[in-house]
Amino acid sequence: MSGFGLTSSVARMALGAALVGLIASPALAAPAPATTAQRAAQLQALTDCRKVAEPTQRLACYDKAAAALDEAEAKGDVVVVNREQARKVRKQAFGFSLPSISLFERGEKTEDVAATEGSIAEARKLPTGHWQIKLAEGGGTWVQIDSTEIPIDPKVGDHVKIRKASLGSYQMAVGNQREVKVHRVE
Repeated sequence: MSGFGLTSSVARMALGAALVGLIASPALAAPAPATTAQRAAQLQALTDCRKVAEPTQRLACYDKAAAALDEAEAKGDVVVVNREQARKVRKQAFGFSLPSISLFERGEKTEDVAATEGSIAEARKLPTGHWQIKLAEGGGTWVQIDSTEIPIDPKVGDHVKIRKASLGSYQMAVGNQREVKVHRVE
């Protein structure tokens, strides 16, 4: 490849972009491919190089577009997120009312996160008598919003399960105790 003036870094970027294109191809993914309006300009410029018929000009186009994409990614203008990272973001956002973010829904049917489990990293009783519970590993901070008593005080390390309930509310059970209504605050 060095005979064409293609550096190994640019070659890896071009190959990576080609693989992204292959993975996102209609033959392998059920949803329609992203339209030009949804794509970053740098990625669109790279995919547009496929239309160049003459091999030397096509290679020059790929070199230029891959370098621009690499630079944009390094500066943070373009962020590359793999499928597992997108799933993790959806799971971490459990409990927040967010608008639909189609960026995290492309290329696969999204699973609706109906519940989350974790362990308590921090628990404290508020002056109102309600509990504030912070979950470990990015599970967020939840505050009790009903007057249901939790018979055994929650403590660090206790297992917690939070599930979606009716009308956009959430229920939390600490260990095997009864559920209380909660709201995510962070």
